[in-house]
Amino acid sequence: MELLMEAIGAVSSSRSEVLDDDWDSENAVISLDPARFTKEALWGLAEFSHAEILFVFDQVPESKIERGARRPRGNTDWPLVGIFAQRGKNRPNRIGSTVVRIESVDGLSMKVSGLDAVDGTPVLDIKPFMAEFGPRGAVIQPRWATELMRGYW
Repeated sequence: MELLMEAIGAVSSSRSEVLDDDWDSENAVISLDPARFTKEALWGLAEFSHAEILFVFDQVPESKIERGARRPRGNTDWPLVGIFAQRGKNRPNRIGSTVVRIESVDGLSMKVSGLDAVDGTPVLDIKPFMAEFGPRGAVIQPRWATELMRGYW
């Protein structure tokens, strides 16, 4: 089944190069497409502390897409795991998802922190983060994932 999606806007970021770590040091603004949205589109979002951003890893070439298993970041100390057991950018549909802190909302733009997307990244959706959508119960993850994330933010 083929699905067509149109970006709702784009990221303006202080990072233009795809690097894996230290994302909290970057500044980012998400701007909605003014040809498609009215100024009311982001009303009420500033009342939330966080939002989930869905975006496209548009700089990943088709030849780099993983459809099976790989070692995260190619690290031979970590196990071979399926692409859906990791959050890498080389995903079949190249969709990224990150919960960010909302710093401010102004018209059709929102300033955020903690967005792991580079300058020009297409944004698919913005959803306010509500505590009730967070995990219910204990969160469990393998040790390699904790090691991988040490310097990510």
